[in-house]
Amino acid sequence: MTDGDFGLLSPVSASPAVAALTGDRAVIAAILDVEASWAAVLEDAGLVPAGSAAVVAEAAHVDSYDAASVAERAQGGGNPVIPLLGDLRARVKSVDSAGIGAGKAVHTSLTSQDVLDSALMLLASRTVSALLLDVKGTTTALAALAEQHAETLCVGRSLTQHALPYTFGLRSAQWFQGVAAAASRLESLELPVQFGGAGGTLASGTKLTAGSASTPFTLADSLAAALGLAPAAAPWHTNRLAITALGDGLAALIDSFGKIAADLLFLSRPEVAELGEPLAAGRGVSSAMPQKQNPVLSVLIRSAALQAPGLASQLHLAAATFNDERPDGAWHSEWPALRQLLALALGAAGHLRELMEGLRVFPDAMRRNLELTGPLLLSEGVAAAVAPLLGEDGKQKLQAVVDETLKAPAAEQSRIYTKLLRETVPADKLSDAELEALLNPASYLGEAAQISRRIFAAYPDYAGFSSKGATRG
Repeated sequence: MTDGDFGLLSPVSASPAVAALTGDRAVIAAILDVEASWAAVLEDAGLVPAGSAAVVAEAAHVDSYDAASVAERAQGGGNPVIPLLGDLRARVKSVDSAGIGAGKAVHTSLTSQDVLDSALMLLASRTVSALLLDVKGTTTALAALAEQHAETLCVGRSLTQHALPYTFGLRSAQWFQGVAAAASRLESLELPVQFGGAGGTLASGTKLTAGSASTPFTLADSLAAALGLAPAAAPWHTNRLAITALGDGLAALIDSFGKIAADLLFLSRPEVAELGEPLAAGRGVSSAMPQKQNPVLSVLIRSAALQAPGLASQLHLAAATFNDERPDGAWHSEWPALRQLLALALGAAGHLRELMEGLRVFPDAMRRNLELTGPLLLSEGVAAAVAPLLGEDGKQKLQAVVDETLKAPAAEQSRIYTKLLRETVPADKLSDAELEALLNPASYLGEAAQISRRIFAAYPDYAGFSSKGATRG
């Protein structure tokens, strides 16, 4: 067995798919891609010998580099670019059999921060692309749940107590809205290239391009295009909005995951039993209690949601202490926080997609829980409809009915409330049939269906299915 970090204590992100996009190998690949793309930009501009880009690209295969060795040697210069450059230059020299001088294309006029910042933006771009695929799978499943359960009654809860009649369709739509809104914001972020040279003045780049048709700015824009990153108006070595905005976007998305997980952890409790996680062999088992079916997907997602805010805060702390033209430690503190945020978001997104696509819904349990409070759940609607029929003190009379009802045992409250209400409201003002209709929870759902329609209309790219039924405006 080789030593290494396989995520043993980070199960939410312990996945080969996550490691492939955020692990040490992925970081090295991104750094090498920046260097290889830069060599191609320089060759296209006629600033290095012809054929240099192909040599550098051949030398920049990630499999040729030892991540453990690079990491250990990075302590010497404080970042992984320096030792990796030494290895890359040695490989370029060995690959350059024709002796064209391809080494001139490696890192020319760049500084370590140019390369590492750009590499982390590239790493983030690749991770976010994969992340959004899972997110759109989740939102498609949520939209389908909202459509299927548009009329499935459940109870809405406020401060842990039964509040009003609700629908599981609206609950699904609200989950959808949280995820879609956060994902939309993340998707809209620009991830810029970094290019400023040793001190952020582009002095070396200016000298490099002297007498040519290129400028340091056109080279930077070409590098951005080659990497699929956004161009930058100026170097941003100590202006870290690109990093904090990305961190905030990831944290907000994980927040939306955490909201769903928190709801599911409650709704899947045996005494509530309105929802269940998808079943899978070996999933949710206990080491000591054979009967348990732990909601482990929700647990893992919630663990990510509990970690993300602190990581985003670390990025802001670093940004606020970026001293001089390159900081002494703040920059270094960003790297693990940003990478962990990316890994948590990607890992949690995969778990949430599986959870939503296989969610088990139990409408009978929802109705059972709704009826625990019985017609008392309609007391707000009753007051609005009936108080005007009882004169100026109508609200006080109805509140007295509620107060008297609440003195009774819970099992008796539905019967007593209905009885007292009937005694308080004259039949000539409200018939038995009208009272029965007023106490039907399906009659007091407000604009639940229209709210769902408006949510899906606001994020059509995330709904993922042909709108009909509850999602048609």
